Amino acid sequence: MNKRMQYLVEGITKDIIVYLMEDNGYDLSTALKEFYNSETFAKLSDEATGLYIESSAYVYEIFKDELKYGRLCIGINQI
Repeated sequence: MNKRMQYLVEGITKDIIVYLMEDNGYDLSTALKEFYNSETFAKLSDEATGLYIESSAYVYEIFKDELKYGRLCIGINQI
């Protein structure tokens, strides 16, 4: 992972952790575990998907679907 990508991934991750804490009332530890152990985070960290150049809100919507359905839904899992 190059520095630019790492910076973008970290920024999106920070935003998603905040969204989880605000929307679901998670504490920091729970929010971190939920996101870092997700398929969405794995895809976000995979340069080949290009997900790291999308907005935090877009990635959060993907993550919310993963939480709702227990897996990634159409689109990003086919990358």
